[in-house]
Amino acid sequence: MNEAHEALDGMGRKILAAVRTDLYLSMHFLGPSLESLSPVMDLSTHTVGTDGTYIRYNTSFLMQVYLERPRRLNRTYMHMLMHCLFRHMYAADQYEDQELWGLCCDIAVESVIDTMDYPAIDDIVTDRRMAVYEDLKSRVKVLTAQRLYRDFTSRERDYREEARLEQEFGRDDHSFWERLNDRQSGQDGNMNPSLQQPSGLKGSDHGNEDQNRPDASRDEKPQQAGALSLTLRKMKEDEWKKNAQKLHAELTLGNLAGTEKGSLERTLSYSLEKRADFTAFLQKFLVTREEAGVDPDSFDYGFYYYGMELYGNMPLIEENEFREARKVEQLVIAIDTSASCERTLVQKFLNDTASLLLRGDSFFHRTDISIIECDDQVQNVLRIRSTEQMKEYADRFVIKGGYGTDFRPVLRYIDEHPSDYRGLKGLMYFTDGYGIYPARPAPYDTAFVFEKDEDYEDKDVPKWAVKLYI
Repeated sequence: MNEAHEALDGMGRKILAAVRTDLYLSMHFLGPSLESLSPVMDLSTHTVGTDGTYIRYNTSFLMQVYLERPRRLNRTYMHMLMHCLFRHMYAADQYEDQELWGLCCDIAVESVIDTMDYPAIDDIVTDRRMAVYEDLKSRVKVLTAQRLYRDFTSRERDYREEARLEQEFGRDDHSFWERLNDRQSGQDGNMNPSLQQPSGLKGSDHGNEDQNRPDASRDEKPQQAGALSLTLRKMKEDEWKKNAQKLHAELTLGNLAGTEKGSLERTLSYSLEKRADFTAFLQKFLVTREEAGVDPDSFDYGFYYYGMELYGNMPLIEENEFREARKVEQLVIAIDTSASCERTLVQKFLNDTASLLLRGDSFFHRTDISIIECDDQVQNVLRIRSTEQMKEYADRFVIKGGYGTDFRPVLRYIDEHPSDYRGLKGLMYFTDGYGIYPARPAPYDTAFVFEKDEDYEDKDVPKWAVKLYI
């Protein structure tokens, strides 16, 4: 590294150190998160960006912005920090349109920063921004990147408007996200040397000095390089999740005013929500019983072939005609038909549920599923005895009721019909979450089911119940 390169590198580090100090003095609770990013000069970018481990910068860009608008650089640093806390770069490979995903992430983090009241990042929220936020919030309750992406892709795309939004909300270089996912896929052999972990920096002590050589990945087998990158990527993602959890705890338990932390606490809460899996929840209700069908595991082919060889066409043993199986035998599915729960949402839930039940091997061929439709009272009860009936019901569903929401009548109905629900192990209640929840726990596993990324209110779900997202 020549003297000019060292001087540029040193200048960039000093600028970022000053910015980090300014942010820390204004927001002490960001301390652990600020320590999780190390600076490294990277001339493959004209601006600045992060891959979750390093802030990769072009010193010329930092110098220009720092001299002209130092607070803008504070906002850019905070912008990248929010990307890391929400782990946007680690989810990027799940989305087909990478540019749109980046735009949604930018809007999401800027919408949070604009609600925070701290001198280091204070800026005027333009009328243009406020109009964008109001428009998006009319369709999307919480402005997370995942929900915004779904909103953009669910309607006709306006690429010119998206370009204008990128000009308004974009602050950093997202190309490092794509390269991060390339490294995860084991494509390290063609990686730009500037993207190798630099030696002598915090966060880079994952290997010895030889591993930090620009050509180190070329010396490894591709599978080994890919596995190593995947491990380091997972470690860093877990670190950011822990940072987010610590930050959320401090915001929740601390003495900060709501106007100071803005929507950060709420958005973090959503991103950290533990979400139970539908199929995993069904495992709670498995029962063992015999059903018709060949059981190859209990069949001894040795005796079968011996009989065929000895007698020509008479096996000494044949396949069992019954087998033991562990499947769901009985389940209650309650559907919120209140005015706040849109019919299209309910229809989608039924289609998804029917698809899950018909796909795979979760239910016995003859089963007992009760569908209870309810708003503030039970409107309809249907007993379904086969997966075919479930599909037919989903296709012909017509919403009844449409008033307020009260979850208690369903539990009362089950209590009042003990002979119909003897031995019931589980209830799944599909809803948008707005309603009166029962105070006492049910004697069977109860889950309130929400449509993932749609508008719902799940903070009042009782502790004894499970939250499911499908």
